[in-house]
Formats: sequence, C-alpha cells, structure tokens
Amino acid sequence: MMEWAASGLSKSQRDFVVSMLGDDLDLVSDMSWGQVDTRVLRVMAGTEHFVVKAAGPSNHHIGREISAHETATGPLLSRDLCARLVGVARGSNILVTTFVRGELVEGTPAELSPEVQAQAGALLRAFHSQSARLDDEYEARVTHQALQRLSQDHRIPYDIEDRAREILNGYSPHPILVVPTHGDWQPRNWVFDGTKVRVIDFGRFDYRPAATDLCRLAVQQWRSMPSLEIAFMSGYVDDPRDPEVWGIDLLREAVGTAVWAHRVGDEPFEQQGQRMLREALQHFV
Repeated sequence: MMEWAASGLSKSQRDFVVSMLGDDLDLVSDMSWGQVDTRVLRVMAGTEHFVVKAAGPSNHHIGREISAHETATGPLLSRDLCARLVGVARGSNILVTTFVRGELVEGTPAELSPEVQAQAGALLRAFHSQSARLDDEYEARVTHQALQRLSQDHRIPYDIEDRAREILNGYSPHPILVVPTHGDWQPRNWVFDGTKVRVIDFGRFDYRPAATDLCRLAVQQWRSMPSLEIAFMSGYVDDPRDPEVWGIDLLREAVGTAVWAHRVGDEPFEQQGQRMLREALQHFV
C-alpha cells in the first residue's frame, strides 16, 4: 500500500474523498498516465475499492468525465459495463467512482480477440444509441480547431502540414448527427474479466458523430488485422462512417494526435500521429 498523504491531491480534494469514503483509506495504486496533471488513484475504503480522479483547475477532462457519469452512462451501468459514480466536487475538479475489476485489454491477448472486439462494438452501440441530435456547427468548429492546432508548435513536415491545411481549408462543413461519444474508444480503456468487456475513462466525453469513436481503432488494431474490424462491426451492427466525412475525421484526429503528443513529450505517440497524417492524406489523392 502507498501512503494516502502521497496521493498528490490538494487538501480540499483529500478532504472531499474522506467526506465520501471515510477516513479509513488506503492508497492501493497510482494509475495516472503522467502526461497531464490528472491523478487516477485506486483507493481502498474498508474492504471496497474505488477510483479517485482529480486534476488542477485548468484541466477540463474531469468535468467531461463527471458529465458523462451524470448524463450518459446509464445504458452501460444498467448492464454492469462501467463504473458507478459515488460523488463529485466540480469546484475541486474531482470525482469518485467504483472500481471496475478486470485486466486492461491493451497489451494482452484480449487486444486481438475477435470476441472482445465484438463485445466492444456492442457496448459502444449501446452508448451511442441513447440519444442523437443534428448539430449545425460541429463540422466547422472541429475543422477550425484542427487548423488552429497546425499553428501551434509541432514537428509535422512542411509539405504534409501544407497539404493538411489545403484540405481542411477546402472542406465544406455541413450539419451532422451527433451522439454521446467516449472520445478514446480503444483497448487501453477496455477492461476484460475473462467474460465481459467493460469501459473506463470518460475524460474525453462529448457529443460528436458516432464515427469519431472508431478513429483510434482504425489506425491501430484494425490497421493490421481487418478481421478485428469485421468482429467489432458484428457487435456494432451498422457502420456509422460516412464515406464523404471519414477521411476528414481521420485527418483531424491525426493533426490532434501529432500536435498534442509533441506538446506533452510523448515521442512514440507523436510518431503514430505522424504516420496517421500520412495515411489520412491518402484519402485525398
């Protein structure tokens, strides 16, 4: 066990956790990624395990995760497929949830299991299907954001940057259907107990087109094993990708990945973002 005093939380955040779980607390493990200031802690109170997520006042991921748990996890929670919210303090940028037992899928044989992919597809379909609305501004907004990111510090080669700008500037945004999305749907956020796949980490939750939740799988696991894509779609049922928008989805995702990874110093992820950019541009040859 780790000392609770070593949690890295502020005093107000520690006090909030105690108010939720009591003062008989043990810090089991620190599960933080370490790239941003988000703290992800596994805590034991008595005999039960919980997850505490907290960050500084400028971090918006905690707020998104709180919103997801308060408004959008019902279809998953009713089937025991995600954590249950225990308590939140938006002013202190912190939440407490139950702990989802199982092994992270990424890096295990389950990552390349068709059955796991099919379950993940069905799970995502349940999440997406709970609501939908037409958004007149989404496409213009995220295209503008991608162009803004290209103006930030990055190591994208000039010719690739110029081509990406040309495509993004030439894109004609239109109204598009948006649904509740996870924002980081991939095996590092799936937990498998040998029977069921469950989902964790809603820190990128937002309303987006359903297809955007497929971007990370498409450029990672599905890239070398198309059979996994087929398995996933057997669970999801209908492919949500619009052929006219999918290339732009991948391009915007690639720009965001390459720029963000460079900013936080994650060189392997930055290299993946650079590869994603090259491959996304092939949709516009």
